[in-house]
Amino acid sequence: MPSAALAGPAGQARIIDGDTLDVAGERVRLWGVDAPERDQSCEDADGRPYACGRQAAVALSDLVAGRTVTCDQRDIDRYGRTVAQCAAGGEDLGRRLVRDGHALDYTRYSRGAHLSEEIRARRDKAGVWQGVFTRPEDWRRGGG
Repeated sequence: MPSAALAGPAGQARIIDGDTLDVAGERVRLWGVDAPERDQSCEDADGRPYACGRQAAVALSDLVAGRTVTCDQRDIDRYGRTVAQCAAGGEDLGRRLVRDGHALDYTRYSRGAHLSEEIRARRDKAGVWQGVFTRPEDWRRGGG
């Protein structure tokens, strides 16, 4: 990963899933976070299943809420997507998703950049931390 971010896309965003957007027509994966996949289900505090992947996408949509999204490119992933830190209204989208429990710190890539937000979300039982879930990376490995 480059040590310095490069200017990335900016503009209106369309939400793909909880950690991926199209920004001004460019596919962008949020850097340093991993959100449940769109079809992924989790269990709430009472053990009832809920669509945590869809909930993560809605949370990202609410954060963007028609505002201009600005991104600083950090990398290109193996699928050719721009990997970037993105903000809307001055707020880092990935950091906020982790803090609200809709994504996890993707430590392998972030080197713990969002770990304090994840610890806070765990403590507050926010989002996926309210019940039982499979880490998105493990869910993908298992074939969904």
